[in-house]
Amino acid sequence: MAAQVLGKALVSSKWLAEAVKAGRVGAGLRVLDASWYPPQERNARQEFRESHIPGASFFDIEECRDKSSPYDFMLPSEAGFADYVGQLGIGNDTHVVVYDGDKLGTFYAPRAWWMFRVFGHRQVSVLNGGFKNWVKEGHPVTAEVSQPPPAVFKAKLDKSLLKTFEEMMENVGSKRFQVVDSRPEGRFRGTELDQGLESGHIPGAVNIPFQSFLTETGHEKSVEEIQQMFRDKKVDLSKPLTITCRKGVTACHIALAAYLCGKPDVSIYDGSWSEWFHRAPPEYKVSEMKRNKA
Repeated sequence: MAAQVLGKALVSSKWLAEAVKAGRVGAGLRVLDASWYPPQERNARQEFRESHIPGASFFDIEECRDKSSPYDFMLPSEAGFADYVGQLGIGNDTHVVVYDGDKLGTFYAPRAWWMFRVFGHRQVSVLNGGFKNWVKEGHPVTAEVSQPPPAVFKAKLDKSLLKTFEEMMENVGSKRFQVVDSRPEGRFRGTELDQGLESGHIPGAVNIPFQSFLTETGHEKSVEEIQQMFRDKKVDLSKPLTITCRKGVTACHIALAAYLCGKPDVSIYDGSWSEWFHRAPPEYKVSEMKRNKA
C-alpha cells in the first residue's frame, strides 16, 4: 500500500520535467509555487516572477487564509479556498503539484498539499526535493507568468483532518489521539523563544522536528526510514494522530510523512502553538524554562 500512496503524494523532478516538456501543464495538471519567507529575508512573489517552473502559478499563502483570525495562516472558508484556487485554473479533476523554493528543499509546499486535502481534493502531490533540486538537476525555468483560465472548484471541508483548540484541550485529559510536535527541540522544550513567543509544548506531545524527515539533499526520506523514526518515538501509526507546530505549517510535513507510510488520516491542529500559547491556561503549557525559573 505504501508504494501506491507514495506515487500520489510525491512526484519527482524527472516526472514533472517530462510532463512540462510534453505540454501536459493545463486544465488537467497545474503546478503551484507555494513559497513563503519572512519578509526581511526573501520576497517569494518577486522570486517567482524572476524564476519558476514553466506553467506554474503562485499560490499566495498570505492571501489564501482566514484574514479575520488573529493567528497566522489559519484556513480560509470553503468558499474562500474554492474561489482562490479556481482563479488559478484548478478544478476538482485537476492534478495539482506544489513546490517551494526554500533552501531546505521543502518548507511550505506540504502546507498547500494539506490545504487541498482538507478541502476535499485528493489529486495533489508535492514535488520531491523542491525548486532547489529542480534547478540543481538542470530542469527548465522561466520568468514568463502564465494566466490560466479560471475553473470551477467545489470545496468541502474534511473535518477529520483538522483539530480545533477545544478538541486539543479535551485531549489533554482523554488522550483520544496521539500528538506530535514538529518544531525544533529547543522550542518544544521551552529553552528558546519561538519567533517572539515563549515556547514549550502541549502536555503529552512527542517531539519529532520536521527537518528530520528530509535528507541532506532536501528530498523526503524513504518510507522505511520514516517508519523507523515513528517507531523510535513510540508513535503508533495504527492509532489516531494529530500534528502541531508553531502555525500549522511544518506540522504538514509530518502529515505527509505519515501519508507516505500508508496513513492518510492524520489531522493538523491549525492554530498550533500560536493559538495554544494565547488561549491555554498556564498549567497546559509545558516548558523547561518555567521549571528552571521556579
